[in-house]
Amino acid sequence: MASSLMNGLIASGYAPQQIWVSDTNQAILQSHAESLKVNISAGNAAVADEVDVVVLAVKPQILHDVSLEIAATIRKKQLLVVSIAAGVTQSSLTKWLGNDVAIVRCMPNTPALVLTGATALHANPNVNKAQKNLAENILRSVGLTLWVNEEAKLDAVTAVSGSGPAYYFLLMEAMEAAAIELGLDEKTARLLIQQTALGAAKIALESAESPAQLRERVTSPGGTTQKAIEIFQENNFGLLVSKALHAARDRSIEMSEQLGAN
Repeated sequence: MASSLMNGLIASGYAPQQIWVSDTNQAILQSHAESLKVNISAGNAAVADEVDVVVLAVKPQILHDVSLEIAATIRKKQLLVVSIAAGVTQSSLTKWLGNDVAIVRCMPNTPALVLTGATALHANPNVNKAQKNLAENILRSVGLTLWVNEEAKLDAVTAVSGSGPAYYFLLMEAMEAAAIELGLDEKTARLLIQQTALGAAKIALESAESPAQLRERVTSPGGTTQKAIEIFQENNFGLLVSKALHAARDRSIEMSEQLGAN
């Protein structure tokens, strides 16, 4: 995700010289320096000392230690902190970084890798308007952004869009297997399914109609689509999706509680 953000920022017009990155892996750092021409450092505190905004793009399990390492610099420089670490709440970040630190917590998803991500953001009370705009510009470089008015809603966002790409891949996987059973070869089935998914998403994005209305438009009475839809509905497709998203939301809450125990 960090690499995606750097690529997105540079594609949006930010100069590579404005970007600093740290990593414990020297080979990864060197690769960033050579391919993106960004500044590199093995030390997190050294990076924090060079920038106006710190993006925490590390594994949630190590965020506690990373936060303590840079906390003094962040407080001294009054830096904006943008966290994309899944499950780590603003309460935990405040405990580790300081009560007066401006924090924006984000929930991006993996399509950010191809600059078509969806990211929800929430700011704590210390974040001013200019900082909100800055955080939004950073995440907008890899796709759509929107703000939620309650941090707790990020757990729902995690269930919907954070984990969402996997749901679509699961459907595509099942459709591919069924298409092969129907006699199509794997390559043909995969290309048809991929393009169909892309086309359906494009129609939905460009239409003012709801998914239900769009579905009705392409479902001719008594036709093949209606027959398939009836099978989905008879087997409680909607209930299954609801149960899956509730389970993902509940797991997000559980993980936040575990990660904030430090």
